[in-house]
Amino acid sequence: MTQIQIQQRPFLTRPEQFQGVPPFMAEILARRGVQSEQELELKLKHIMPPHLKGLDAAVELIDQAIDRQQQIVIIGDYDADGATSTALMILVLKEMGAKVEYLVPDRFKYGYGLTPKIAELAKQSYQPDVLITVDNGISSHAGVETAQALGMQVIITDHHLTTKPTPNAEAVVNPNQLGCDFPSKALAGVGVAFYVLAKLASYRTQQGKSSTKVTQYLDLVALGTYADVASLDYNNRILIDTGLKRIQQYQCRAGILALLDIAKRDAATLRAQDLGFVVGPRINAAGRMESMRIGIECLLAANMAEAYPIAQQLNQLNIERRQVETEMKQQALNALQHIQLETEHLPVALVMFDEQWHQGVIGIVAGRLKEQFHRPSLVFAPDEDGIHIKGSARSIEGIHIRDLIEQVAERYPHLVSHFGGHAAAAGLTLRKENFDEFKTVFTQCIAEMDEDLFQAVLWTDGQLEHSDLHLSTLDCIEQLGPWGQKFPFPQFEGRFNVIDSRWLKDQHLKLKLASGQQSIDAIAFNAIDRFKFDSALGYVDLVYTLERNVFNGNTSLQLHIVHLKQ
Repeated sequence: MTQIQIQQRPFLTRPEQFQGVPPFMAEILARRGVQSEQELELKLKHIMPPHLKGLDAAVELIDQAIDRQQQIVIIGDYDADGATSTALMILVLKEMGAKVEYLVPDRFKYGYGLTPKIAELAKQSYQPDVLITVDNGISSHAGVETAQALGMQVIITDHHLTTKPTPNAEAVVNPNQLGCDFPSKALAGVGVAFYVLAKLASYRTQQGKSSTKVTQYLDLVALGTYADVASLDYNNRILIDTGLKRIQQYQCRAGILALLDIAKRDAATLRAQDLGFVVGPRINAAGRMESMRIGIECLLAANMAEAYPIAQQLNQLNIERRQVETEMKQQALNALQHIQLETEHLPVALVMFDEQWHQGVIGIVAGRLKEQFHRPSLVFAPDEDGIHIKGSARSIEGIHIRDLIEQVAERYPHLVSHFGGHAAAAGLTLRKENFDEFKTVFTQCIAEMDEDLFQAVLWTDGQLEHSDLHLSTLDCIEQLGPWGQKFPFPQFEGRFNVIDSRWLKDQHLKLKLASGQQSIDAIAFNAIDRFKFDSALGYVDLVYTLERNVFNGNTSLQLHIVHLKQ
């Protein structure tokens, strides 16, 4: 069991500046670095102006392609961000009268991004004049060259990090490219696509040409941004909140409503977190288990009759994905148990490969291992060619996983064939014969880092007064969402007296706690594996979040236990 240190988040701004909210809320906002009360107003008029490098060139090229009826092909990516970006491009460009198709690389055959093979496939399939990448392309130097040699113009829209010069495409829009001074580096791929299309729409409106209102598709922007775990800076919070409100009012894609219906969720009460935990995984399952075309077709569906059967297919793929993931995680844990017994302590990085593992879920398994053991985790599965293996990496706070892989690739060029990603998540390809050497070198690089990074820290928002433990506190917290990456849902700490305790299904712990003059329910899921609880001790120290418990038509406040110690 990983030892956890509990610390209060530091104040990044001053709580006193927030006059219109209760004191506990002012502290929560200050701990998240909110700069002013205006940042609580999530109105579209406050989004950053579109000063993105390469934007004007991209808009001009797409505008010409529409007017000349040139064939445009969108090259997407096989995750929820890529699927929403692709759907957004197709829907908006079609409304403007464009001739447009899309291609998404099969992750098992072609790997990621605009590769030379994908450029050739696009040419063969559609004879395009213009290729537009969404959520990929910033590292596709060879693919861009191939496309241009085949007579296509290339527009790259992406958000991934790069330390290299951008490919020599006709236009490149990416807030993270060298020399782009757009203030938010946190846009997801779908956010970048939105900015391109919004600028294109206003440009065409000014010219008196066929155009459309791009804001009607903010449901897709919200879904792609949240599902891609983009940091929720002010700009992304506006995009997500505006899109979420459209879904809550049923003014969204039929495919999203169909997925929610199958998941037994009511769109009217949807929270931003549900985009990440309910809708996102079902879209992602298409790219993980079969083909992302299914996910994109669900988002493109014009009505419920079209959308529902596709949503059912996605739901089924998600069930399969869960089964595969559970088996793989269990195998990984068994292998880890063996390592731990041998070494008496956990290695600084978990780097694992198995011939039987499934490429589609290695990222999720790496994420679960990282969460459980607080170690950077890389999980590999065999590639179709039998020569290479593909890996997915997830990292802990303070260790920039993409940069580390780049370090290894530069020091040992033979070890890494391809890689890309962010600080917290990355993907890479190696030759199978190089796995052991890569594992040794990568683990050594991690071992050179500051030991303190391997100490898991649980950050809290301090203690809540007993008088604040009621539903209106939760209402207040929810009104100030969306909460998510780098803008975490508030969690509190406190000591409570235990009035009563019982085990549900021998694994979940249900507590009745004394809080001032009242009693309050609390629940810890899968507690049997996570915490030691002694009912004879009359108290518990908890880290918890607030949630609603609806039972027999009554709604009460319940504490969701994140951590328990006595």
